Amino acid sequence: MIRILAPLFMTASLMAGFPSTQEALALAFPGAQFTRKEHWLTETQARRVKDLAGTPLPGLWQVAYEARKNGDLLGVAFIDSHRVRTLQETLLVAVAPDGHLLRVEVLAFREPQDYLAKEAWVRQFEGKKLDAELSLRGAIRPLSGSTLTANAMTDAARRALSLHRILYGEAK
Repeated sequence: MIRILAPLFMTASLMAGFPSTQEALALAFPGAQFTRKEHWLTETQARRVKDLAGTPLPGLWQVAYEARKNGDLLGVAFIDSHRVRTLQETLLVAVAPDGHLLRVEVLAFREPQDYLAKEAWVRQFEGKKLDAELSLRGAIRPLSGSTLTANAMTDAARRALSLHRILYGEAK
């Protein structure tokens, strides 16, 4: 039964215009091999992530996908599911070994499509690092008519960068 449902879910995802997790990973890290890692954060680590990100974590269990090519770490991607207004959005946030954002991909968006950020807006996250400029008052342009989406995506990017710093350190 699982084999039957998986293709149906992927088809529904593609029909909505969103990539699957595997497709998003391939976009972020072309030609890489992926290892799924589960991390159980300590309370201290979670507090540090929250302090760095400026936004709380949804839980202590975090999943990361390590991307490697010829044994070299190309980066790490985190899956971030969060509420935008009243419904969920799920993003894949890819981070380079030195701690800058490589890519943000929307995997699911349950809010009305009018609130969905356009790809050009999302691409402004690329190359950003975890600092005070990674905010809607800094390097990220506001999203007219979709402020909650802009806030949610910015928070997700900050969480991923904070998780990367705590779990992987920079330039490891």
